[in-house]
Amino acid sequence: MMGMKWLLSHRYQGDEMNEPLIDKHGRIHNYLRVSLIEKCNLRCRYCMPENPDWTPKEELCTTDELLTLIDRFIELGVVKVRLTGGEPLVRKDFNTILEHLAGRDVELSMTTNGILIDRHIRNLKDHGLLKINVSLDTLIPERFAMITRRTGFEKVIKNIKLLVDEGFEVKVNVVVMRNMNEDELIDFVRWTKDLPIIIRFIEFMPFDGNRWDDDKMVPLAEMKERIGEEFDFDKLTDGPHDTTKHYQVPGFAGQFGIISSMTEHFCGSCNRIRLLANGAMKNCLFSTDETDLLTPLRNGEDPEPIIRQVILEKKPSHAGRFNIAKQENRSMVTIGG
Repeated sequence: MMGMKWLLSHRYQGDEMNEPLIDKHGRIHNYLRVSLIEKCNLRCRYCMPENPDWTPKEELCTTDELLTLIDRFIELGVVKVRLTGGEPLVRKDFNTILEHLAGRDVELSMTTNGILIDRHIRNLKDHGLLKINVSLDTLIPERFAMITRRTGFEKVIKNIKLLVDEGFEVKVNVVVMRNMNEDELIDFVRWTKDLPIIIRFIEFMPFDGNRWDDDKMVPLAEMKERIGEEFDFDKLTDGPHDTTKHYQVPGFAGQFGIISSMTEHFCGSCNRIRLLANGAMKNCLFSTDETDLLTPLRNGEDPEPIIRQVILEKKPSHAGRFNIAKQENRSMVTIGG
């Protein structure tokens, strides 16, 4: 395996600056989201099927294979890499991956459920991974146990505060589900009064195993209306590639935002690529098509032509689907947050 990596790395030496990864709609893709592992130490109902079908180990990327693919994306213009899962901190070679990527000229970030953060916080800080998204869908311990099918609420809350105290940029991802946690919107916003975090409310999206129902989705307009009944808030300026519409209650230390993937999508400015733990590439979260990069890599082939073709063929929005709620897709845990 090291011989293959040596061959690939030396094949690229001396190349001129590559053309950007651009699709037919003029969107440049420079943000790679990497699912390090499919497995997770929680069992969130909207994310993981009750009986997940895990990929066999021999079909997953080794450490060298995963890093070789990530390196190739960086050489093709990726400037931001987000580590996701499953739960990325469950992967045994996480520190090896982090150390390698810390030596590359990219912005590093991670999405985690927060359970294991305290064990890794020093290493994360030492290697410059200072942007952390923590998935937390409720502020009620009993509801946390029901949603995740596990305990650990107090640990997550403690670790979020630890991240803030250690100077990390912290975002809290909240998947809003009707008759599940939409009654907590006010409490989450109130949490930003003294804590300098960004709460991100996410519209419920359809994935395998989460029993999609249109009635479960709470749209952006309704969230704003509910929050507006308690707080006056200002609209903030969003970045050119932001998926989040940002708001802030005047005087509050933190902010809140809404990710409206379903009702007011942001596909027109999408710059994201997804690499799965099995070496498959997805050019859209909602795409049912995946392109195998691992097999060509194992055959000693340069994956660049495949990568470019997949990006070029990206649809203008939602993978070209008119009704994404009715299509088959992977479970969220195997795609990555």
